Amino acid sequence: MALTLSDVDRFEAARPRLEAIAYRMLGSASEAEDAAQETYLRWQAADVERIEVPEAWLTKVLTNLCLNQLASARARRETYVGQWLPEPLLEGDPMLGPAETAEQRESVSYAVLVLLERLSPNERAVYVLREAFAYSHREIAEILGLSEAASQQIFHRAKKHVAQGRAKAASGGGAAGGGAAGGGSADGAALGGAADGARAEIDEAAARRIVEEFLAAATSGETGPLIKLLTSDAIAVGDGGGKVPARASAFGGAVAVAKFLRGLFKPAQAKRDLVGGSPDLYATTANGGPAVVAVVDGRVFGIMCLERTREGIVAVRSQVNPDKLERATERWAAGDFGAPVVAEAL
Repeated sequence: MALTLSDVDRFEAARPRLEAIAYRMLGSASEAEDAAQETYLRWQAADVERIEVPEAWLTKVLTNLCLNQLASARARRETYVGQWLPEPLLEGDPMLGPAETAEQRESVSYAVLVLLERLSPNERAVYVLREAFAYSHREIAEILGLSEAASQQIFHRAKKHVAQGRAKAASGGGAAGGGAAGGGSADGAALGGAADGARAEIDEAAARRIVEEFLAAATSGETGPLIKLLTSDAIAVGDGGGKVPARASAFGGAVAVAKFLRGLFKPAQAKRDLVGGSPDLYATTANGGPAVVAVVDGRVFGIMCLERTREGIVAVRSQVNPDKLERATERWAAGDFGAPVVAEAL
């Protein structure tokens, strides 16, 4: 049956929520958009008049599409060049979804998205639906075809994995790479360098101050100021997707990370040639956390997400794969992110 205008409007009203669920499930904005569009095609082909609760039907279809995508993604990431990191989203992006509670904000943080790569597809689905969108276990059970008790068990297991990841980083395991997704996964254990309670809510003004302080240290030409900002077991990792040079694996230790960052921010013609000019560096937030955004002629070349606890910066994760920065570039062109903290940095 052909959709009525009302049916189309109903789906479009649900699309932002569906995309936000899919982004948390997949860690990719483009794949989230594709999953939402495929859900629309299923909606278009369905007998809509017989669907009693359209929102629940749409969520179930989308979630199962994401589960299928996650299963195939694991195989692809086995052969991914270097480290695989999620696609960062800049402040104000509607795909970030609800942010009214601490749980919702945490569920889309860059550190947690990295950790979710280590969960099974079902664990990831239950965690996202429960933690970020407050679905009841009864609703989740219906969506995934599970018992309510099974949904509760899976959720507790997923939360335990998240807590263990934080604790491992806090005990000095932050430099470890790998995870359930295989050799192409990101630094799964390095989730912030602190156990529960060590994290602090960071608003946009505080995030900007953190980035400004970081850039002042990174562009000073010395390692000392950087070491003061980093925790002793801080880690660094980058994702170039084989298209842009990036560290092939995560590495850790304040001194090693500081030396790497000092070299990374040192001006050089070869770097300008690589990025197509001398980038301006901006302070903003990505996935709710402090982020450095490198922009060349209106194009976002890289986003460096800083994971910070009360003890200092515990992780520096850089996304420079151009395929994962297209949405950020579009967002950048449409928004006003103020003046650069460092102009023509390289």
